[in-house]
Amino acid sequence: MNRRVVITGMGAVSSLGIGVDKFWESIKEGKSGISRIERIDVSDLPTQVGAEIKDFDPNQFIEKKEIKRMDKFAQYAMAAAQMAIEIAQLNIETMNKERIGVMIGSGVGGIETIENQHKTLLEKGAGRVSPFFVPMMLANMASGLIAIKYGVKGFTECVVSACASSTNSIGDAFKVIQRNGADLMIAGGAEAPITRLALAGFCANKTMTTNLDPASACRPFDLERDGFILGEGAGVLILEELNHALHRGANIIAEVVGYGCTNDAYHITALAEDGDGAKKCMKLAMEDAGVKSSDIGYINAHGTSTKLNDKVETIAIKAVFGDYAYKLPVSSTKSMTGHLLGAAGAIEAIITALALKEGFLPPTINYKTPDLECDLNYVPNEGKRTDISYALTNSFGFGGQNASLMLKGFLK
Repeated sequence: MNRRVVITGMGAVSSLGIGVDKFWESIKEGKSGISRIERIDVSDLPTQVGAEIKDFDPNQFIEKKEIKRMDKFAQYAMAAAQMAIEIAQLNIETMNKERIGVMIGSGVGGIETIENQHKTLLEKGAGRVSPFFVPMMLANMASGLIAIKYGVKGFTECVVSACASSTNSIGDAFKVIQRNGADLMIAGGAEAPITRLALAGFCANKTMTTNLDPASACRPFDLERDGFILGEGAGVLILEELNHALHRGANIIAEVVGYGCTNDAYHITALAEDGDGAKKCMKLAMEDAGVKSSDIGYINAHGTSTKLNDKVETIAIKAVFGDYAYKLPVSSTKSMTGHLLGAAGAIEAIITALALKEGFLPPTINYKTPDLECDLNYVPNEGKRTDISYALTNSFGFGGQNASLMLKGFLK
């Protein structure tokens, strides 16, 4: 029999708040974390708004001398991990560190470091490139730094699967514990892609909004949607084998019960238009959890606010759930957080876990004009209190990557 896996701690770094409590309150209130980008010059770019974090102080989480040796994505990961460990009330020094692992995903890793060091190379020469350049830009460094800080030596890796990275990380960590490869995993994702190079690249492939009004720029499932909003931050969850958690008297937030992972094998950036890969991914998560369609009370959608994604995800949900799809609440919290790329799935897993724990369905804000091709219940504009037992969260990434997690309200 597979071992049960529960969530006992969570940490969030987001434009909506530093820390899970502030972040979750903003989600429940339907607040937007999207604003005009201030950190870099965006005056010559068609996209000038993003979910930029403006109040993060790395000194609260990292020793001063170490901050300059870490890309911003790793700083976010370190902060989220510390908060998750504190909420879980872990005393790692008393635990078997060989049975604790780390799995932090990232879609692009240290892109700010790459951009800055390339500028140094061109302007000042090869001799001025930082000796910390390579470790700072590596996507696996968030996992490595967390493992080093806490001295944990178990199953540790980094998943890089574009916008599905952290959902894959959590799903893979779930499977590691389930098969007795670890007792506890520090899992999630981190991303810091608000740089001129990254923004210019996404603008070039026409996937981001050109709406200059932060208040209305991100409109998942709305007829007027015109592209996604780039976000940044990190989400980290503590996944723990059930008996391990009960033995130490942990506060259990939710249970991870299913995981699906597929590939469209169709296109480098676009979803398969029939939604086949997304459909199979959700079905795999349901089969893994041993639940039927009518058991599920909520879906946290990938919902990027792009024309194709929202249409295809809707098609896939209807293919999986049939007539029940029209009764099933589906929302895109990217309308508030922006799209954190490789960290999106972790932030959304946190939201989904808290939705189960508190019986609250988060809204899709900025929903005004219905789209006949997107005709489900997207929990428009205001959240709703409803008790639910199971919830699904989806992530789809460039390269055809699909990942779905099934979470359950905790019952012993």
